[in-house]
Amino acid sequence: MSFRGYLNTIKTKTGKGPDDFRQMAEEKGFTQNGELKSTVKAGDIVKWLKADFDLGHGHAMAVYALLKGMKSED
Repeated sequence: MSFRGYLNTIKTKTGKGPDDFRQMAEEKGFTQNGELKSTVKAGDIVKWLKADFDLGHGHAMAVYALLKGMKSED
């Protein structure tokens, strides 16, 4: 599955897009000024997304990649 495919599936399942997850991560204290805090680990993000959105590991890691800046939705 392509990265875009992951994002599309996440949007279908949760109704949330990349900007929504960025905003929620900021509100939860995982990011500051759009940057992932150095103390936040992938497992923290995965745990949050599995608990709140019932995302699988791969889809949660896709959101982590967005938050970390490793991937872009473009």
